[in-house]
Amino acid sequence: MRQPKILTTLRTYDASQFGADLVAGVTVAMVALPLSLAIAIASGVDPATGLTTAIVAGFLISALGGSRVQIGGPTGAFIVVVFGVIAEHGYDGLVLATFMAGLILLVAGYFRAGRLIAFVPEAVVNGFTIGIAIIIATSQIKDFLGLSIEDLPADFLGKMPVLWAERGAVNVPALGIALLSLCLIVAFRRAAPRLPGLIVAVALASLLVAAFALNVDTIHSRFGDLPSTLPVPALPEITWPQIVELFPSALVIAFLAGVESLLSAMVADRMIGGQHRPNAELTAQGVANVASSLFGGLPATGAIARTATNIRAGGKTPVAGIVHALTILLVMFLAAPLAGYLAMPALAALLIVTAWNMSEPHKWRDYARSRPADIALLLLTLVLTVLVDLTVAIGVGVAVGLAIRLSRRATVESDWTPPDR
Repeated sequence: MRQPKILTTLRTYDASQFGADLVAGVTVAMVALPLSLAIAIASGVDPATGLTTAIVAGFLISALGGSRVQIGGPTGAFIVVVFGVIAEHGYDGLVLATFMAGLILLVAGYFRAGRLIAFVPEAVVNGFTIGIAIIIATSQIKDFLGLSIEDLPADFLGKMPVLWAERGAVNVPALGIALLSLCLIVAFRRAAPRLPGLIVAVALASLLVAAFALNVDTIHSRFGDLPSTLPVPALPEITWPQIVELFPSALVIAFLAGVESLLSAMVADRMIGGQHRPNAELTAQGVANVASSLFGGLPATGAIARTATNIRAGGKTPVAGIVHALTILLVMFLAAPLAGYLAMPALAALLIVTAWNMSEPHKWRDYARSRPADIALLLLTLVLTVLVDLTVAIGVGVAVGLAIRLSRRATVESDWTPPDR
């Protein structure tokens, strides 16, 4: 079924549900706001692009999706892909790749491919997720320590020696703000998990930077003023050579968007005892990514952390996700200059915590108890993600994983008859 979940929930919608959705939507928006800015910066684009993606894609994923409580927007999983596409093809290339990925997801939803996620080996998903988390965390070391490095290599093996060589140039105030933010984020999450502790922690640390005029980079000092309106939508420039060149990147974006959104929806189902519609979810991801590209935004998908926050805050229906998108839009209209005061080390700390949570350390012991072949597949995918390329990691991981699955079958039936010779 591809019918949006919102059409089902609105049949019995009432004032009490709207009140719960309103509180949850505003709460999630306060979590998504700093995350969207930080993800955009880490991806190598203007921070306002993250807000645009959260507003446009977040609205459409909730309005058209197949989950009651899914929250969509830019996520950390895309940082590696986005950074790589921009480095190789420029920002226009990213916009076209996102547009193409949206069309691929629409086709996948039309042909009811939502159930195919079951064929992606879990070890592959876990491997590239941990690999992406490592890349995100290492990409934030520069801002976490306040290092002034002009040309930091993008690849892991090139980046680490440069960071090590600059270890003596740590900016002490920046490091102090980063550590304070880290401690506040963890403290708020443990003491008051229902509250939007991310924005409070980042805001308090950034307030110290402004109050004491600390020598610490902020969004404004590095990127200038944030816009207070959405950009005008426009079609990306499309040529056949570009389509051919960007098709592999579009496939990876579509794969990540589909897998992460469906995983997030399944996690949400377990939390609320519900049942999402996978094909409606893929269709919504397709529309959202096409629309995000038209507004010059980033790839988007369902966000597991924000979806869980929505559930914990009392969200009942997709209206909460719509409220979340409209709240960020209101903040952009009314308070964009205030976001410019957010400190870069605080945002770096936020992304490092996000990377840690992405890697799901509470599951590492279970991974270690898996079959040796699954452990090897996880490590292979992880190493290829960090040291080579995410596209290669996914391709090799899925191929090897399917080969392992076939080898485990007790018998393989075949109707092939050897010829008489």
